[in-house]
Amino acid sequence: MTDQVDATAAVLGPLDIRGVMAALPHRYPMLLVDRVVSIVPSTSIHAVKAVSINEPFFQGHFPGRPIMPGVLIVEAMAQAAGVLTVQSLGLANSGKLVYFMSIDGVKFRTPVEPGCLLDLHVEVAQMRGAVCKFSGKAMIEGKLHAEANFVAMIADPPKG
Repeated sequence: MTDQVDATAAVLGPLDIRGVMAALPHRYPMLLVDRVVSIVPSTSIHAVKAVSINEPFFQGHFPGRPIMPGVLIVEAMAQAAGVLTVQSLGLANSGKLVYFMSIDGVKFRTPVEPGCLLDLHVEVAQMRGAVCKFSGKAMIEGKLHAEANFVAMIADPPKG
């Protein structure tokens, strides 16, 4: 994935935390996107997660050797995809949710430790109706730490 953009594509961003929170229903401690650097609607997003030792999961994963859990790295990529989807389709504050449907081809290359900025690069592989396919990469200082392909669905929240 690249940050190069077709000159004819409209680029959105940056989005601060308020913009992220308008796009996603997640809140602390499950909000894993801190800001958006850029969005190319229906194409790609570059978002950032600031990984801090103050994250609650570091208390137990692992004491003396804190490492961000891989499932949370994948969740951060999925949340970035959620922001991309909501912004691309104009669904901010609509109440619609973006649900995981499947995760495939996940690879963890290097541990993610506190004190880094985790760059989340997600591209749309396919958008058909309410179902979207994505490919994502989590990088630190240009080095690949994790990657995954995943599918999500746009839906109304559960009733009740």
